[in-house]
Amino acid sequence: MDDVNRAEIIDTLVQVITALVPDANLRPMYGGTVIELETDNPKSRIGGVYGYADYVSLEFAKGATFDDPGGVLEGSGKSRRHVKLRSVEDVTAKTCAQLLRKAISSSWGA
Repeated sequence: MDDVNRAEIIDTLVQVITALVPDANLRPMYGGTVIELETDNPKSRIGGVYGYADYVSLEFAKGATFDDPGGVLEGSGKSRRHVKLRSVEDVTAKTCAQLLRKAISSSWGA
């Protein structure tokens, strides 16, 4: 994956996130961008976006609790799950907005 494609995927995810939660705190951490529903409140962290050589990963802190009828979530950890995105079209095809809504609703007020 080239840098332009990676940047387009990340930009698209940021647009989706800010459309769902305009006041979301997106800040650099762990080599990517973490998503917090409240500024400087780690307990409100729902996941993050990370660019790798071959894909962009959208990660969910409580992803193991999500229903995943499309089978897009990967990982086998106790809590976390992620979606690998290799094109801008994957953002829609892999239902990222729906998964983000689940992350937001599962964490809001937690």
